[in-house]
Amino acid sequence: MRLDQLPLGTASRIAAIDWDALSPQAARRLRELGFDDGVAIQPLHRGAMRGPLACKVGRMTVAIRSALATAVTVEPA
Repeated sequence: MRLDQLPLGTASRIAAIDWDALSPQAARRLRELGFDDGVAIQPLHRGAMRGPLACKVGRMTVAIRSALATAVTVEPA
């Protein structure tokens, strides 16, 4: 399941990230925010009209664009 499809509040882990689908800048940003295979992630809040997605990544809360969330595949925690 993709991160953008995961119901809010559902704890999961990052199974894979389609790095090739991202621009180099977007991929670097996700890495800097702690996105990597096996990391715990939980969607917390969605912005209005498919806006940003706030997620708990590890122990941090970050917001990413919905378009970036489509490149992240998650699995149940």
